[in-house]
Amino acid sequence: MNPNYTFLIMLVAMLGLMFFMQRSQKKQAQKRMESLNKLQKGYEVITIGGLYGTVDEVDTEKRTIVLDVDGVYLTFELAAIKTVLPLKETASLEGAIEK
Repeated sequence: MNPNYTFLIMLVAMLGLMFFMQRSQKKQAQKRMESLNKLQKGYEVITIGGLYGTVDEVDTEKRTIVLDVDGVYLTFELAAIKTVLPLKETASLEGAIEK
């Protein structure tokens, strides 16, 4: 096989790999933005520091969020939100704590 063909095959393979990796990252970023845009008062979230809190206020203009953590109100940037807990998971956690 000609060395030029081998180089061409490797180049096409690398470009394909880069395309699929970039596509996956875009999907993940889009999914994260959708979950952050859906935030409303009462949702449970986890910050990048591991803090669990309840959303009290969301300011989309400033891109900030106010969390209620046992009566203490803390303001974070939206980028500091790691996970938005599903509502059914929140309800099951509350039931487990009460027992």
